[in-house]
Amino acid sequence: MGKFSIIKEFFVFLGERKKWWLTPIIIMLLLLGLLIIFTESSAVAPFIYALF
Repeated sequence: MGKFSIIKEFFVFLGERKKWWLTPIIIMLLLLGLLIIFTESSAVAPFIYALF
């Protein structure tokens, strides 16, 4: 099993179950998580947290 096998399994699940509407939700959650991680220790953090 490779590192990205979970991603492959997820896309197979979406294809078999016809649940493609989950894709934008997952992408937005990942982007929000990355935004929080990358702004955690920067000078921009107070401005980002003020948006939420």
